[in-house]
Amino acid sequence: MSAFALSGLTALATAFALTAGPVSPVSVTATVETPAVYDDEAGGNADADDPAVWVDPEHPGRSIVVGTLKEAGLDVYGLDGRRLQHIAAPPAPHEDAKPGRFNNVDIVYGFELGGRKTDLALVSDRGRDRVRAFAIDPAAVAAGRPPLKDVTAPGAAPVFAADEAGVEDQRTSYGLTAFSDDDNAYAVVSQREEARLRLLRLTDDHGRVGYETEDTLDLPAAFTLPDGRKWTPCADPGENPQVEGMAVDLEEHVLYAAQERVGLWRIDLDDEEFEHPKLIDRVHEYGTPWTYDTAEEECVLDTAHDPGFGGEHLRADAEGVTVYHAGDGAGYVLASSQGDNTFAVYERDGDNDYVGSFRVGDGAVDGVQHSDGSTVVNVPLGRNFPEGMLITHDGEATPADGDRAGTDFKFVRWDAVAGAFPEPLTVDTDSFDPRDTD
Repeated sequence: MSAFALSGLTALATAFALTAGPVSPVSVTATVETPAVYDDEAGGNADADDPAVWVDPEHPGRSIVVGTLKEAGLDVYGLDGRRLQHIAAPPAPHEDAKPGRFNNVDIVYGFELGGRKTDLALVSDRGRDRVRAFAIDPAAVAAGRPPLKDVTAPGAAPVFAADEAGVEDQRTSYGLTAFSDDDNAYAVVSQREEARLRLLRLTDDHGRVGYETEDTLDLPAAFTLPDGRKWTPCADPGENPQVEGMAVDLEEHVLYAAQERVGLWRIDLDDEEFEHPKLIDRVHEYGTPWTYDTAEEECVLDTAHDPGFGGEHLRADAEGVTVYHAGDGAGYVLASSQGDNTFAVYERDGDNDYVGSFRVGDGAVDGVQHSDGSTVVNVPLGRNFPEGMLITHDGEATPADGDRAGTDFKFVRWDAVAGAFPEPLTVDTDSFDPRDTD
């Protein structure tokens, strides 16, 4: 072997050592959990999915968590996990229509609404193909009253469907993330069963929140593998590889989007437009042949003929994405690796190098399985979360209530996550304020 080849292998090994992170995921535990909800008639068809945190400007320890429950609407929680408010999803407008179904949620601070700066919780309504907006009342939070009020414009149109008849096809609003730019606020919404993303600008419609389309991006639905073969991700017939988990780097205006059966995309947002997407990591199953089992109505991976083109850090589905902001571009992008109940961590800056993975295991409360949505906050949130917090959806809350499968949200101290890594992750409570991203 030539000296050139040896030096190349040495360089490759060094690069791998620097970017591969821990071989095995580290383990952390949650300190708080919300009440379990149940996706059955007795439970109101509640299925927890995605959380967001509103940071109280006066008393951060009084901050609230908003969590989607799909067909059951929204719950609002205190940082102790106690339920403060429940909001039902809208009923079906007529007998043959679909009812509301709340999928993802995010927070926008200081939106100018009716001449007043208003903090909003934005929600993707998969059932009705809308973005719903809820004003957050700080005085109500302080007084212990229900703090959210629906301020969605009555004329808000479907996000993807051409008309109301198209809503019934349910290729509707799915994932959602939000950000602000100067005096404007935006939401990025993904489409169910499609690879499409839509950028919306929020509008003040006579004191209610409406929106207008700014741009649309179609991510690839088929891929050319390194060996030249064409490959499409496994899906039910007629479906394309969808995106759900998304988050925006609020300082750099970079969108991170998890295409469930493909991997994690990085997409710059420039002048209210989507720039060229870059796939920064692939799910392990990327490129694996598959067939569709019509009897079971599911696709079956042919793992015996896996060509090895997939990544090592995400197991399908790639799901909830969130960004930990720190000073000078430092921080992390976190993505839920639903297939192995872990979370992958990537550098926020540079080429988004992989740092390592962690799981939320059993402790004071049970661990996390099959996590969909997540969100991370860097600022102190009272004495129980003095260095920020991570909130994750738990798709398998235990102990179970008989045969009823429960879901909930778990609250984890960020310093516990950071300190679990052999080389601790950054803890920076001062350099970024989620209320001031300009």
